[in-house]
Order: sequence, then structure tokens, then C-alpha cells
Amino acid sequence: MRDYSSWDNRVIVQGDGFYLVDGDGNRYLDGIASMWCNVWGHGPNEVVVAMQDQLSRLQHSTLFGLANEPAAFLAEKLVNMAKGMDRVFYTDNGSSSIEVALKMALQYWHNRGKIRKEFVSLERGYHGDTLGAMSVGYIEQFFGAYKPILKKVHQLPSPLLHGSGFDNQDELVESCLEKAEKTLKKLDGRCAAFVMESGAQIAGGVVIYPDGFQHKISELCRKYDVLLILDEIATGFGRLGNMVEYLAQKSRPDIVCFSKALTAGYFPLAATLTHDRIYREFLGNYSDNKQLYHGHTFTGHPVGCAAAIANLQLYEKRNLMQQIKQNSQYLKKRLTEFEKFGIVADIRHKGLLAGIELEKDGKPLINVKHERINYFVYKESLKRGVHLRTLGNILVLIPPLAVGKEDLEKMVDVYLELTAKLQKL
Repeated sequence: MRDYSSWDNRVIVQGDGFYLVDGDGNRYLDGIASMWCNVWGHGPNEVVVAMQDQLSRLQHSTLFGLANEPAAFLAEKLVNMAKGMDRVFYTDNGSSSIEVALKMALQYWHNRGKIRKEFVSLERGYHGDTLGAMSVGYIEQFFGAYKPILKKVHQLPSPLLHGSGFDNQDELVESCLEKAEKTLKKLDGRCAAFVMESGAQIAGGVVIYPDGFQHKISELCRKYDVLLILDEIATGFGRLGNMVEYLAQKSRPDIVCFSKALTAGYFPLAATLTHDRIYREFLGNYSDNKQLYHGHTFTGHPVGCAAAIANLQLYEKRNLMQQIKQNSQYLKKRLTEFEKFGIVADIRHKGLLAGIELEKDGKPLINVKHERINYFVYKESLKRGVHLRTLGNILVLIPPLAVGKEDLEKMVDVYLELTAKLQKL
């Protein structure tokens, strides 16, 4: 906190396209999609119009005993998009959607008369900052102070080849799957769910899953009758090049969580989806006490749901997925330019997500001349009119999903310039 208070922090007062504008009129290209959620940038568009229209008609109405039109319409769109899912539970942020998923899993088994209290997740996983989310995405540096009130979770190795000690990816995946099966077998009859991000782990260091890994985890969950909870909060809606990542991964979740780009980043909204097999276990008379006791004041907020509907329609209207695929190919080509730097130890990329891992003398490059690399990148990128952010020693690029090629080019150019400067320090 002391470090942060000494930074030259900027106050953003306006957005203009994919740029953020501070109080002094300085413009910064948004290289982190406003924490991985922005789709269309800033300015007039159909999503903004839909929100304004909804605000003029119904500002808010509770889902406790009532419904609202946008929430109902959005639920229908989501289950049509997320094949295999039948039901939707709204929350107002990604962490809360994970909490709902965990409670669903626990109570599903409870309602069936089975006590299953154990959870399995992956090392390097990140699922949010609330208690349950911290438990299944435990990272000592972030959450160590809260360990006394967190649930112990069985964490399995993440399939990241770099630094793993394995010679090739096939051997690594085989080892990860062997350990996963061994753990699920040991927990037979006691494990409620396996929780993992879908397609990639972003906050844990931009770990792109090898082909077939997620599918095989899905099959193991079915083999051992364990629910699979997939977190697409950051990886869905095109971030990895697919609208619904678990479909591309050929995996079959029991529960899946969406947020961030769901509303184009314009309104806090999340959704936890499940299928009818789970939903039916919550049906019963009031006296049966089978219902899911969970809800928030702003659950299914009509303005947020209206934004999400318009956003999904705009995806189709502007054929955004095709643009993402084209920009992904461009990004893949540009990333080869980083291979010339000796401090670049590994480059990982999928869709509009890239991670460039920096090392010096075989160790993570964390500090340069008594300055942490994250602050160096922050201040130097702002000087060049771009807002960029690292994850430890990893340069991360997560642009707005509808970013144009010229803006994407500028982001990459600035990272190249900063990498060259870091190598000389």
C-alpha cells in the first residue's frame, strides 16, 4: 500500500473509443480492457442506448418473488448460447457467481442425502476474492492472511510446461492427469466438485491449457461422479477466440460462471448456469428446505441485463468473433518479435490474451534497479500513451475485445520498446 500511494496515479474522467482520458486531458490506450472486461471501448453504441432506455422505464426491481423482462430474456439467450445448460442464477460480480456455484454443488449432494464436503482445484487458479473463491483459488501471497477462515482444498498441478521440469507437454499433461485421477479416486464419495478456469488461467500467469487437457478432466469428473464447475468469468465471450470456451474444449460442465465481458464491461453482472439434473434436486415443498438460500439486492438488475442483451446482439451484428480471430492471428505473428530478447523466457498466447514471461539468469525478473517491474511497466507505458499491467514477471496483454488492428499494434509496439529497455537495465 505504501508503494501504491507513492505512484503517480491518474484520475480517469472520460473514455473515448479505446482510450481513457485523465483530468489533465492525457489519453491512454486501454491495454488491460479495464480489468479484462471491456468489449467496445467507450462512447455511444447500442449497449449504451439499451441501458439508457431501460433506466427510463424501470431502474431496478428485485427478483425476490418477482421477475423483470430483461432478466428473463437474457436467461433465455444464455442457455441458448451455453449448450448443455438449462438454468440461470444471477449475481453482480464474478466472485459471487463462484460462491453460488460452490453452494449449488454442496447443496446438490446434501439434497440427495449425501455429504460431500471436499473440493478439488488447480494450482495457479484464481476465482475471486470472496471466501469460497479464495479457497478454491488459493494463492499464498494474496490470501495467506485469511487462511484461518478458508476451506482447505485439494490443489492439483497446473499444466504449465515452462519451469515444470518436464521435457515436453505430453509428459506434463500425462503427469497432471495421473495426479488428478489419483486424487479423485482417493476422495471417492467425498468430493463435491472440481473447480477450474475454462481454457486458460489468466491471473495465475497466463497458463494456456494444452489441447485435450480440459476435456480429459471433464471425463475424469464423470468417471468419479464429481461435479465440474468451470469459470469462464474472464475467458468467455471471445477472450480465447471462442464465444463459449468449454464448447471448444469439448468439456461438459455441470455449472459454469460468466461475467466481465457479459455486459461489455458497462455494468456489474454475473451469471451462474447449470443443467436440469442439478436444478431438480432443489425442487420441493417449502418445508422440505431444499431451496437455494442465496440472493443479492441487485440480483438480475434490469439495467445490467438490458446491457448484456444488447451486447450479445452487437456481437452478432458486428461479427465480432471473426474480428477477434483475425486480430489473434495478427497478435500471434507479432509475438515472435519478442523471441530476440534474452530476458524473454516464454511466450504464451491464445485469442486476445498474451503473456510474455521475463527472466534473468534463470530467475524471474521482478525488480529492475531497485524498482519493481510492475511499477516500471505501469509508469513507462503511461508515458507512451498506453495503460499496461504485469502479473509479476509476466508482461500481459488483454486488450478490449473489439480493439482495432492499429490500436493493437500500438500496444505491442510499446511492449517491445519496454522489453528492449528492460534488457538493457
